[in-house]
Amino acid sequence: MAPVKVVIVGASYAGLSIAHSLLEVPDTKVVLINPSPTFYWNIAAPRIVAKANAFKAEQYLLSITDAFTKYPVEKFEFMLGTATALDVAAKSVSVTSNDGEARSVSYDYLALASGSTTTSTTGEITGFSIPFKQSNRDDVKQLIEAAQQKITAAKEIVIGGAGPIGVELAGELAEAMEQNGSSATITLVSATDRVLPMLKSSGSSAAAKILAQKKIKVITSTRVTGVEASGDAWMVSLDNGEKISADLYIPTTGVIPNNSFIPGQFLDKDGWVRVDKEMRVESSENIYAAGDITNNSMRLSFKAAEQAQVAANNLKADILGKGERKSYDQGESILMLVPVGESGGTGQIFGFTPFSFMVKMMKGRDYFISKAAPIVAGKA
Repeated sequence: MAPVKVVIVGASYAGLSIAHSLLEVPDTKVVLINPSPTFYWNIAAPRIVAKANAFKAEQYLLSITDAFTKYPVEKFEFMLGTATALDVAAKSVSVTSNDGEARSVSYDYLALASGSTTTSTTGEITGFSIPFKQSNRDDVKQLIEAAQQKITAAKEIVIGGAGPIGVELAGELAEAMEQNGSSATITLVSATDRVLPMLKSSGSSAAAKILAQKKIKVITSTRVTGVEASGDAWMVSLDNGEKISADLYIPTTGVIPNNSFIPGQFLDKDGWVRVDKEMRVESSENIYAAGDITNNSMRLSFKAAEQAQVAANNLKADILGKGERKSYDQGESILMLVPVGESGGTGQIFGFTPFSFMVKMMKGRDYFISKAAPIVAGKA
């Protein structure tokens, strides 16, 4: 009898976790579809793009196939390509390989883990990419190197958005410029009345204090309404009528679902995949989803891992026809660490605002980069 075939779209934090988990199930074959052969540890993206020598490329760009070599070929297949369509009736996914070949991949069960992207990564606002996410192409190494060069050459940088990415990037840039002896200026523009508005006010205040110490100008309660480029110069327009000149503008707001291949019947009004508490795609059969692509609002790597565990557990129960089912509840508690450079930071651990040195010790030293290889290999 042919093995049960599970197709996973996306080698994201969630997709990799589901794949490793299901490969433990007897008489099951996993097909993992992804447009890049490497996994990008984008948790460290603010430091990676700001400080070209902070890490070696092999620390944050890891081979996906190397992480699955322990599985026999009859159990696991990695397909380098992009999912372009999903035919629910035929239970198949259309895939265009990176060399242009079109294929149709059948499935018994399907897991959607295609994740999300950002306007900074796509470059749709500025015309160039600052990759805070995987690019959904096989070019992230080149994009990172190009971004590092742009940032190193810049003398006036404006960052749009004061969420975790914006604040982390500002801190890393300030430190990089100080280390290089640069006199560059950094301006952080926040549409809200304080930076890191998702945190308690004490966490926001701690971040603002560190940013001020690093001589970063923060403009609050103001939106970026437009950006215009003239050669290497930028003019950033604000909704208060002010215009700021810069030679680099980096937007850090907005998350976009990677959903172009997913039928609209499975999406909410904002384009995210609707899932129930068991991570099953609503109004579907044999389809699950986990991670950023779902309509769960906390799009954080550890939340993606939690969702993946639930999805994998319930897929196993479906395949085996037995086993206790699990449910996912993202809760309302916030667990977030926000380094503002290597020297410290802020955040929120449930109801507690951690001391700056705690953030330095827990995340600021290396952005958890030592965990990248174990997670890709399914050992964490």
